[in-house]
Amino acid sequence: MPEIYVDADACPVKDEVLRVAARHGLVTTFVANFGLRPSRDPMIRNVMVPQGADAADDWIVEHVAPGDLVVTSDIPLAGRALKQGATVMGPSGKPFTEHSIGMALAMRELNQHLRETGESKGYNAGFTARDRQAFLQAFDEAVQRARRGQGPR
Repeated sequence: MPEIYVDADACPVKDEVLRVAARHGLVTTFVANFGLRPSRDPMIRNVMVPQGADAADDWIVEHVAPGDLVVTSDIPLAGRALKQGATVMGPSGKPFTEHSIGMALAMRELNQHLRETGESKGYNAGFTARDRQAFLQAFDEAVQRARRGQGPR
């Protein structure tokens, strides 16, 4: 059975992940530097990593296995998890794939450059109920494919 790993610092879809995981009976691991709510559910694991750049990312990459699912908005982590054979999805419900990760990394670099030069303020649109619903549907479909041993579409 696949497992789910969530880059939990600032993840807006934790509740949606738990709904899908419970429906499919999958172990879910939330990895963060701070602020995880304890759970008595044996299918939910919380891992607190030391403060530091990429500590949560490194932990996830060390533990994820082919066929597992990773939820993150961190594009470099998404690339690393893809190399481990995981299915990776952002909180918007959009999957990261071997075909899309290169462009996502390039856009991240460009946006960072624009913020550093003052060309962009770097504001992101608010997360809406529609975004949550899109994630919920896409994540449920990704879990179903993972349980059948199929990778992302």
